[in-house]
Amino acid sequence: MSTLALLGIGAGSIGLLLLLIIRWQVHAFVAMMLVSFLVAFATGMPIGDIISTLVAGMGGTLGSVAILVALGSMLGRMIEVSGGAASLANRFTQLLGPTRVPMALTAAALVLAIPVFFDVGFIILVPIVYGFCKAAGVNPIKFGLPVAGIMLAAHVVVPPHPGIVGGAAIVKGDIGWITIIGLAICIPLAALSQVVAGWLNRKGYPMLPTTAEQFAAFGNSEDSQTSKAAKAPGVGTIMALIIIPLALIMAGTTGATLLPKGDNLRNVLGFIGSPIFALMVAVGLAMFLLGRNQGWNRERTNAIMESALPPAATVILVTGAGGVFAKVLTASGIGAALSQSLTATHLPLILLAFIISLALRAAQGSATVAIITTCGLLADAMAGGGYSPLQVALLTVAIGFGSLGLSHVNDSGFWIVTRYLGLSVGDGLRTWTVLTTVLGLAGFALTALLWVLVA
Repeated sequence: MSTLALLGIGAGSIGLLLLLIIRWQVHAFVAMMLVSFLVAFATGMPIGDIISTLVAGMGGTLGSVAILVALGSMLGRMIEVSGGAASLANRFTQLLGPTRVPMALTAAALVLAIPVFFDVGFIILVPIVYGFCKAAGVNPIKFGLPVAGIMLAAHVVVPPHPGIVGGAAIVKGDIGWITIIGLAICIPLAALSQVVAGWLNRKGYPMLPTTAEQFAAFGNSEDSQTSKAAKAPGVGTIMALIIIPLALIMAGTTGATLLPKGDNLRNVLGFIGSPIFALMVAVGLAMFLLGRNQGWNRERTNAIMESALPPAATVILVTGAGGVFAKVLTASGIGAALSQSLTATHLPLILLAFIISLALRAAQGSATVAIITTCGLLADAMAGGGYSPLQVALLTVAIGFGSLGLSHVNDSGFWIVTRYLGLSVGDGLRTWTVLTTVLGLAGFALTALLWVLVA
């Protein structure tokens, strides 16, 4: 089949996928599986190979993704239920002082966003944001907007979140390098989120009546909130649960970079630095430290961990379906055709990766789908480009930042943020959409700068 025909099928498949998800509200898992079948048939893939290709795509992606997402969800759930988020926010506020409450909340949000999914993490922090805003006499958007911005930035580029982990599995990116780069860039983005949100908040936005009622009634539960915070684990415990797995992953990446192949120390560091082992350690520590602090028995601990799995199951299935779609794009020759066409444009691959991901994000709303689809489209170009593991990680992070921008009405996160902060749709577009786009562009700019430095 000609290159033009393959590219046409590829473009048509993306268009159909967006139409199914946006127009007909088909679940993303079903939509990607259906489109994968249609692409396989349209490109003339032998009928005997179709099912095995789909299974290989699902298994190849979920081999690591399912474990990481499940463990990360369990860790985040235990931190959530124990009250660890309140501990972080209060401690950062004590360190930075009451005049820097927005900065303190944003810093705490960045730390909390590492193990906790964006939607869940933001909802966890909403009562804390409300409490500080009531004390300061300001609307929730003043403190909540930068918090939401940095949490979403971490969600799209820092493992163990599903989009970036699934994308890394498709392009064979090094999770350790992706973690290091993602965190390093998110730190200045936290400051930028604070600055941009402050600029966007230079004029007041009226609160929606329902949010205003909820915000006004919040003080009635202040005593119970205080009692919950008093029982919360210490901030040192929560920080240790987040930092220990990150340190293990970074140790493995450092060993793989500095030590020769076959070296015993490199093998040991590679084992303890594998993301699966690192998260297993964190979950084990959380079971002991948080369980003991909260007085949980074994049944209670198991129930909390199990409650994290139903929401994670949907994420895992969507990620796996994205892997199926990516596998079909590769096996059908569409990936190779796109790779050749991209090479002919002479545009930097990192720029194309960002643009494609941003366009997909704007079109269908899901950052996870945008990351995984873009990685599937560019997998052949990345594999055939002779890139180093560090460069592949940078390309993957660029794709992640592409999925950060242009959050609007087709994104569930848009509605969560605007609902809890009391913004109308128009005000949400003027604030939240602008903030995510600025952070996405800034994150890509820093990633591109690193790309130039390591090239």
